[in-house]
Amino acid sequence: MANIQLHRIKTISEYHQVMGLPKPEHPLVSVISLESIEHPPGNEPVSMVFDFYSISLKRDFNAKIKYGQQQYDFDEGVMFFIAPGQVFGIEAEPGVPLKRSGWILLVHPDFLWKTPLAKKIKQYEYFDYSVHEALFLSDKEEKTIVGIMQNIGQEYHSNIDKFSQDVIIAHLELLLTYSERFYQRQFITRKISNHKILDRMEDILSEYFNGDTVAKKGLPTVQYVAGALNVSPNYLSVLLKVLTGQSTQQHIHDKLIEKAKEKLSATDLSVSEIAYELGFEHSQSFSKLFKTKTNLSPLEFRHSFN
Repeated sequence: MANIQLHRIKTISEYHQVMGLPKPEHPLVSVISLESIEHPPGNEPVSMVFDFYSISLKRDFNAKIKYGQQQYDFDEGVMFFIAPGQVFGIEAEPGVPLKRSGWILLVHPDFLWKTPLAKKIKQYEYFDYSVHEALFLSDKEEKTIVGIMQNIGQEYHSNIDKFSQDVIIAHLELLLTYSERFYQRQFITRKISNHKILDRMEDILSEYFNGDTVAKKGLPTVQYVAGALNVSPNYLSVLLKVLTGQSTQQHIHDKLIEKAKEKLSATDLSVSEIAYELGFEHSQSFSKLFKTKTNLSPLEFRHSFN
């Protein structure tokens, strides 16, 4: 397999240059129609990393976008979010001209410097989602997002004055808030596939706790569960919060307490032995967690059965 070259693009001006676009009107913010890109990536697979934020809305995109080991074919209005330093790849079908329509908004972190959004933007978890966890938009939602992107473009096309940055930041914050809202809607409207994830997680945790894996490797981590489900940790936690009101960690602890109750009520193992079997080095840590979750110590729980 040929080595795929990694292209690092440090500035928005450099992105414009690489893509055959005119010099950006603003060095730190750019709204680009995908159809205007003169030099899109060719048929050779390419990996890229930006030193700025990229928010894309793509339609009829006949190439695969790849993060890590995940890839996705886009054939409807879809958004995805890339934070500075994230590696992603584009792979077109050999011999087929690249089709694309939609918009891309680029924002350099320097533009957010000394504004509340500089810190807040890092709290939007969808910048850490895998590419197959992209946001699928309805026509109405798409119009809303495109409208905001065009407002941002219009603002820096006009004469830049002392209000420009505040106006653009306000639009950007609105776009991020709408994206958050639309993701919440997606978690709810895609209930069947999301509940399948819940069922699979239940199976993964049961298998983990029923064997001797937990004694050998300790408690399963959020990363382990997300990896077994083929989703990113952030996406899984937000999905579970929306569907169940609990984080992944809380689900792991619930499964742990369920197994602990089983062992306390149905075996003669000591609390230390049960703690060890459930992956705890110290029985005190186990007892503390059990009491937090049940309001009873392990021994009090056991005695309640006698």
